[in-house]
Amino acid sequence: MRYLFVIIAAFALISCGSSSKFKKYNGPQVTQVLVDKTARKMWLLHGKRALKSYDVDLGFNPKGHKFREGDGRTPEGVYRIDRRNPNSAYHLSIGISYPNNRDRAKAHAAGVSPGGDIFIHGGPRLRKNKGKPDWTAGCISVTNKEMEEIYSMVQDGTPIYIKP
Repeated sequence: MRYLFVIIAAFALISCGSSSKFKKYNGPQVTQVLVDKTARKMWLLHGKRALKSYDVDLGFNPKGHKFREGDGRTPEGVYRIDRRNPNSAYHLSIGISYPNNRDRAKAHAAGVSPGGDIFIHGGPRLRKNKGKPDWTAGCISVTNKEMEEIYSMVQDGTPIYIKP
């Protein structure tokens, strides 16, 4: 009996001390995500009202629209949130629908790959990138805590507008 009590007490302590990266959100629906690359800001909007804003890091070569794989640029234009990765190497991530048909056509005409796997994700996993601005391969990065909030608020299908 005493052994059972110790096991229950230990489980209770573990449960109280753990915090899930999966948060619940019950507020207004995020109807659009807006990213301003020049300002290094991202807003989650409900209609025209900003619900949240975040400072962001971008690709290591942030000026200009992503054209090809490996260019280090973050895309510009209108896309959609199209997938989620709860097991991301960058804490949590939500996918951006880059490349679209236009991106693929431009890259194909130039004989290059447009690349892909562009996400909004948590902070850097490598110590060498911590505190370094614009360190991603073309993604949009926020802190892990912010990413937990974004992951809970932004649903698949939400439009994202990324402006220069």
